[in-house]
Amino acid sequence: MTYDVIVIGSGIGGLTTAGLLARAAGKRVLVLERHTEPGGLTHTFRRDGASWDVGVHYIGHLGPGSQGRAYFDYLSGGELEWNRMPDAYDRFVYPGVDLCVSSDPDRYERDLVAAFPQEARAIHRYFQDVQRVTRWVTLGFVQGMVPRPAASLLRAAQRLGGRRATGTTKAYLDAHFRSPELKAVLASQWGDYGLPPSQSAFAVHALIVSHYLEGAWFPRGGSVRIARTFEKGVEQAGGAVRVAQEVTEILTENGAAVGVQVMDHRGAQVNERVYRAPVIVSAIGASNTFNRLLPTSGKIGRRTESARRTLGHLGTGTSAVSVFLRLRDDPRGIGIDGGNIWVNRDLDHEGAQRSSDSLLEGHPHNVFVSFPSLNSGETPHTAELTSFCEAKAFRQWAKHPRGHRGPAYSALKERIACGMLELAESAVPGLTELVDYMETSTPLTYEHYTAHPAGAFYGSPATPLRFRSRPLGPRTAVSGLFLSGQDAGSAGIMGAMTGGVAAACQVLGPRGYSTITSAVRESSATPVPHGARTLPEGKYHAVLVSKRRLTPSVWDVTLHVDGDIDHWAPGQFARLHVGDNAWRDYSIAGLHDHQLRLLISTRTGGRGSQFIEQADTGTRTVVETPLGGFGLAGSGRRRLFIATGTGIAPMLAMFAQAPGLEHDTLLFGCRHRDEDLTSLIESPMPGRVVRCLSREEAPNTFHGRVTDALPEVIDGSDLDPDRTDVYLCGSAAMVSDTHRFLERAGYESIHTEPY
Repeated sequence: MTYDVIVIGSGIGGLTTAGLLARAAGKRVLVLERHTEPGGLTHTFRRDGASWDVGVHYIGHLGPGSQGRAYFDYLSGGELEWNRMPDAYDRFVYPGVDLCVSSDPDRYERDLVAAFPQEARAIHRYFQDVQRVTRWVTLGFVQGMVPRPAASLLRAAQRLGGRRATGTTKAYLDAHFRSPELKAVLASQWGDYGLPPSQSAFAVHALIVSHYLEGAWFPRGGSVRIARTFEKGVEQAGGAVRVAQEVTEILTENGAAVGVQVMDHRGAQVNERVYRAPVIVSAIGASNTFNRLLPTSGKIGRRTESARRTLGHLGTGTSAVSVFLRLRDDPRGIGIDGGNIWVNRDLDHEGAQRSSDSLLEGHPHNVFVSFPSLNSGETPHTAELTSFCEAKAFRQWAKHPRGHRGPAYSALKERIACGMLELAESAVPGLTELVDYMETSTPLTYEHYTAHPAGAFYGSPATPLRFRSRPLGPRTAVSGLFLSGQDAGSAGIMGAMTGGVAAACQVLGPRGYSTITSAVRESSATPVPHGARTLPEGKYHAVLVSKRRLTPSVWDVTLHVDGDIDHWAPGQFARLHVGDNAWRDYSIAGLHDHQLRLLISTRTGGRGSQFIEQADTGTRTVVETPLGGFGLAGSGRRRLFIATGTGIAPMLAMFAQAPGLEHDTLLFGCRHRDEDLTSLIESPMPGRVVRCLSREEAPNTFHGRVTDALPEVIDGSDLDPDRTDVYLCGSAAMVSDTHRFLERAGYESIHTEPY
């Protein structure tokens, strides 16, 4: 299939560009994403029914009739719904200061004046300057959207008001305010753009403050809905969003971009592919584009030398550690209404090295607390903690692959998470008691999943230099190549969308801006159901042919897939459309002659559970498969399989093909004997099977948790750490606890599903 445009990266910037080109201009667009799920930092991940939004915590400028809402409505076909966050959407907590930000800008100003009456005149001027500087920045964005002659005129007009915008945030605050407490409060939101006041341009600070002056919004059902509804729009227009596609090179001929080279990770084997198109849009950051995907020498290298030099001067932005919490009860019971909370140990926003050092010691300087479940309307309830830090603090573990960084790294994450939770508890009493499960990500995690260098998820730092020189934007020195996302716009979700709009305008040429703005203004798009369109490669129409209840909460499901699924491997998973733009991932228990077998738990009662419970034989849906790389290592060593619940599903596929299975061991955990899937499923099994019941005593079973049974299983099977491969799959808590136990016991070859 030929394409008009290839977009690298499926974050909000890339999907915005793709959606606008496909829907407004009829371009056939291919989006390539290295992760197994689209969305970039709009991605949502799930554990045991709970979900967390990794990059979206709130979005401003989304009131009915706003330009931001118009673009989201257009690109989603009107299928995105929004929840208004509480009036006090942000709360700033310091020693001796506790102030909430109102969605009414006049009230916010009055609250500041009431707290700092001696600074009343300066506060009033501050809000005026925020609006003036925001208009100045907006002129810069529009320059990236309109034809060059118009851009030149706007640039000339912009020169008149740039002095205030291109100074630092700290310089502005120091020049206009005396109170250290007030300066700290006004700078509180620096985490929304990733640079402390001494490093950030006042331009980006003003932009963020202005963005939230009239309150904040959150996508109903979670941020994953953004990517899925945008993806649907691209597909309806004849394009495709293809995941597990790692772009390794932008191909050029005669000084122009003509295609991309890709490592395709969808099947059992990694395959090299080449896609060609006359237009390439990179939405994975300017640094990745110019330093990794393009030649740095020869004709192309000379053309991009200036951009690379500027990027070097800008440096790398801030990253963070995030702790994802599943809560056992509704946090509204401890006085939480869904607003965000910024907790700080003191008034100092500077000292990145000091803050990073203290974070590693378990004493974070700051923590941002959010409650995604209250804002999305999803359950189980969740919370997220974020502390900003320098990525270099974690570089010693970067050479080790994810999941194999050893017990010291695991202990470090645990220490950091406990410290962040302790600081959050100081502003949210009772939060610790609600925590049911905890998972921690570091800058290395962000780098792994987003490809942002050093995990700096806000792109190129928003320093004064960036706004003075305007080195970035959608246009590049390479013909046919454009930038999208944060580096073509600004920090954050709306900043990345702005960059996506600018890229689409430039791709379409002189009439691009008018074409797109007219399409968005006049749109009355009607969504098209999944079954009514031709599906792109990797997605298949499917029909439910059988389902059998194995336990009160586990179904054995078979779907007939309309198409040939080649090159799959045991351990991979299928993504199932469960209605309302929601998808769920299920490990493949078997795949033969178009028959896809899944084991599906309905214990959580979520959308996937509801779909399976209610679906009848003949129900039609869509599956995306094969995905993932949780497969047999083929090492010839001893094997220990550990599973709970439906975590045995990928192992069933492994057992069917594994040589020497009689020498292997399976430890299977469940609560009660009637939940023992090993006795309910006809399948080859390892030579030794140990059944572990956590809530019942029964003959020939181990009573207790999986981690309690592990020492006995290891000793009884003579599983030497140096000669054993371990495969883990099941509940998130079990996998986490068991992985930690095995690391401490000296096991290094531990395989888990790559979330």
